[in-house]
Amino acid sequence: MKEDIKSMTLPELTTWMSALGEKGFRAKQLYNWMHKNLVSSFDEMTNLSGALKSKLKEQADFVVLTPVDVRISSIDGTRKYLFRLQDGNVIESVLMRYRFGNSVCISTQVGCRMGCRFCASTLDGLVRSLRPSEMLEQIYRIQKDIGERISNVVLMGSGEPFDNTENVFRFLDLISCEEGLNISQRNLTISTCGLIPGIEQLTARHSQVTLALSLHAPNDTVRKELMPIANKYHIQDVLAACKKYFEVTGRRVTFEYSLVAGVNDNEDEARQLAALLNGFPCHVNLIPVNPIKERNYVQSGQVQIEKFKKLLEKSAIHVTIRREMGRDIDGACGQLRKSYLEQHT
Repeated sequence: MKEDIKSMTLPELTTWMSALGEKGFRAKQLYNWMHKNLVSSFDEMTNLSGALKSKLKEQADFVVLTPVDVRISSIDGTRKYLFRLQDGNVIESVLMRYRFGNSVCISTQVGCRMGCRFCASTLDGLVRSLRPSEMLEQIYRIQKDIGERISNVVLMGSGEPFDNTENVFRFLDLISCEEGLNISQRNLTISTCGLIPGIEQLTARHSQVTLALSLHAPNDTVRKELMPIANKYHIQDVLAACKKYFEVTGRRVTFEYSLVAGVNDNEDEARQLAALLNGFPCHVNLIPVNPIKERNYVQSGQVQIEKFKKLLEKSAIHVTIRREMGRDIDGACGQLRKSYLEQHT
């Protein structure tokens, strides 16, 4: 079986190249071609000999994603990419341009098994988890496509990162490596629906990654209606794990709260949320839910959203309303992949 060399750290690649009879500096050259120059084939590696390239083609699996579709929003310039993996599966990634730089939202799995009611990613369940190379490639292909540096990465696309912890943690090490793209950990965000073991593992790494919890409700009753994972991990226990992360790392936690009309957006729920987060240095990101045709959830009205926001601010909670991006191009997680699968199966 060929080795997935793009998922190797530089020390691992050095050891592997040594086993092939190559000197250590060749590993660094190869690593730079993959992770800094972002080439899409061995043939582009101009300082490697023909014999070495042939050897690498025989021994190595050089993972490169193939773009199937790219949609560009006429509203805000957001780009949504559909990539084909080597096994034929397809995944989504999104490029969002902000004043502070280019941000890419990547998938960590093909599909998802968490079952959140408002998310298209989970409608067909989990197919498989992505390898580190497949996560990296989403960023690499987008950076090559636009010819601009990617400065921020959000693991908030299809899949639950902490349902794929080993590969996700290796991805974090690779994307922040000085010999690669060298994106600061502070510019990386992991979004989880609340898998406590994963949060604890991230805490143990003393990471500087931003932790974002998909909260979406101020109590277990409402949360269970929206998110099946709440039946396993209760809200107070998840919150305790988040507070521990802050205590160990000093990194303020973000709470994602998708506002669904008539489900989790009334004034009493805003007050409950304020009480739940009272005294915890955090940031609440209110998200007008992105409607999907398979569910009957609709966005809260703008007046209700502003009222919810003001009630939180009265309790000295830092809160913003996420700007909707890419709504005209199937912007919500899983929508583009879902429509593609419906047309091609």
